[in-house]
Parts: sequence; C-alpha cells; structure tokens
Amino acid sequence: MRLAVFGDPVAHSLSPALHRAALDAVGIPGSYEAVRVDEAGMAEAVASIRRGTLDGANVTMPHKALALHLVDEASSEARRAGAVNTLVRVEGRVVGHNTDISGVAQAWRWGGAAVLALQDHTITVATRRPEAGLALLERLGVVGRARGLDVPGGGMVVVNATPLGMQGEELPSCALDGAVGLFDMAYGATTTPAVRRAKERGIPVVAGEQMLLGQAMASFQLWTGRRAPEDAMRRALDASLASREASH
Repeated sequence: MRLAVFGDPVAHSLSPALHRAALDAVGIPGSYEAVRVDEAGMAEAVASIRRGTLDGANVTMPHKALALHLVDEASSEARRAGAVNTLVRVEGRVVGHNTDISGVAQAWRWGGAAVLALQDHTITVATRRPEAGLALLERLGVVGRARGLDVPGGGMVVVNATPLGMQGEELPSCALDGAVGLFDMAYGATTTPAVRRAKERGIPVVAGEQMLLGQAMASFQLWTGRRAPEDAMRRALDASLASREASH
C-alpha cells in the first residue's frame, strides 16, 4: 500500500511515523511519505491517486479547502466542513473525507480536564473580521457568536484552528488571558508557544499532536478497512515527540 501526505510545509509532519508503525503493526506491506506540494501541484498530486500511483493520501495545510474541489466525490462531513484531509482511491476515483472532525472529538475525549472545562460553554469564533466568523457559524448551522482577535479569552476554552504556532508564532497576546483550557490544533517542529504558555499557567491543554493521532486512526481505517492499531501509533507518536524535543 502506497500512501503519502501532501502539504507545504510538510517536513515537520509526524504522519509518516504514525502510519508506517500502523502498517507494520497490522502486517500490511507499504510505505508512507511526506511530499511537499504547492498549490499549483495539487491537481497532479490528486491525479496520482486516481491513476493508482498512490493508494491514498492525507492533505495538510494549506491545501485542505483546495482538495475538496479536486476530488471526484466527497463525504458529507467534508462538504460541510469545506475541507478534505484524507484522499481514498475507490475504483479509479478519488473520494475525499475529513477525518479532522473525528480527530478533534477523539482528542477531546483523551483530553480529560479540557473536556470538562468545555462543558456548558458557548462557541465563540475569534477572527480578524468578526463578520467572517458569523458567516462561518451560519454556514455550519452552529449557534455561537463572533469577536475580534484582540479580546481576552476569559472563562473560555481557546481552540486554535489556525496555522499560528507551526513556525513558532505566538497567538495574540491576550488569547489565553483568563482561559480555562486550550486546544491547539497546530503543531510544528517544536512544542507550540501557545501550548508552552498554557502549561506554564496551569491551563488544561490538548495539543495538536493528539488531534493528529485521532485523525490518523480514522484515515488508516478508511484506507485499509482495518481498525487502526492505537497502541502502536501512540508509541510511534511518543517516540517522535521525544526525539523532536531532544533535538531542540
């Protein structure tokens, strides 16, 4: 089985370690490579799955929205999210899925204290333009409110759904002020500044690497029809994180 992850940047991705461990654990011969693909190259990358050069792939930032428009078919979750992160070859067609959704849910379950902090809270979308946040809520049919990025997150569980942190960027300085939890979906070559800052303040944290594991398990099942070997994948994740921290 030949698999890959498409993105730009992609060298930091932990997905190859997770999926190689998973393939080995269930006894499926195969490979999983990180492939840097720019926007112009995405159509050819998807076509490589269609013609069978690859059996499937993950898609990471910044190509998830574009991937939705390049597949032959998309799941209802992917269409609703407006993004595809998993490509599956089915009888010469490329089907797009969004396993980030199940990855988020799984990471919350693993998060323990952060999940408790989330209970009974109203969803607030913070964006550069609050009207864009309101439009997003309306499109998804989700009840919530919108605000700018310069408002403190007092009493909130802060969810970072942006790339901020992948390259060591900080969230807006007030984002964690008074926050009761952090779910940082971003991850990079080192622990993100937001995760470090939250831990220093004693704020419950779910890091992006946990979401990565959750969505990877769902992707693996889509490609193979086999239940993902969580223990093997978690060991690979832990080893990769330990190596990453040691090198920095």
